[in-house]
Amino acid sequence: MENTEKIAAIREWLGAGSINIFGRQFAGKDTHGRELVALFDGVLLGAGDIFRNSVIPQHAKAEMDAGRLVPINDFIEIVLPYLSKEEFKNSPLILSSVGRWHGEEQGVVQATKEAGHPLKAVIYLDIAESVSFERWKKSLHIGERNERNDEDREALETRLAEYKEKTLPVINFYKQDGLLIEIDGTLSKEVVLQDIIDALYIRSTR
Repeated sequence: MENTEKIAAIREWLGAGSINIFGRQFAGKDTHGRELVALFDGVLLGAGDIFRNSVIPQHAKAEMDAGRLVPINDFIEIVLPYLSKEEFKNSPLILSSVGRWHGEEQGVVQATKEAGHPLKAVIYLDIAESVSFERWKKSLHIGERNERNDEDREALETRLAEYKEKTLPVINFYKQDGLLIEIDGTLSKEVVLQDIIDALYIRSTR
């Protein structure tokens, strides 16, 4: 089957629902998120971007700058209501790791449902920590992401430790809930995108 047919089937299945993308740092969440936005005429939202573009408490900003996750209470108060904005109505949401702290995932499921964007799938781009560091070094070399305050090695190490402690349980939650789609994130961008499309198509035919 051609991709155009698969994409049409996925669009019909997805409707105004949402897809959440997880993975270690530099797994390609935003890269593939932007691709899915283009394919499904959706909106890309990341909790980090929402925080960076919002007025947030100083203690939350300090946590972000250090590479740590923003406290759950701040996430609930700032991020979850954002999903209900009128401008997103009738558009699918492509979420970039929204709800990375174990304990936030149930709030995300409920908030997306109440906002009219029910969570349809969770994509897990699986890469090892060593790959995160390799891609981080490459990004420094080519000057990517230079606007971020949390991209030095110490902050990356902190973020990876936070991921292991706080986010892997979130991945397990979605796996047990039957929403998780696991993708090998170490392959080329083209192959990863195709694998995502194929997996979403299979999900859409269930």
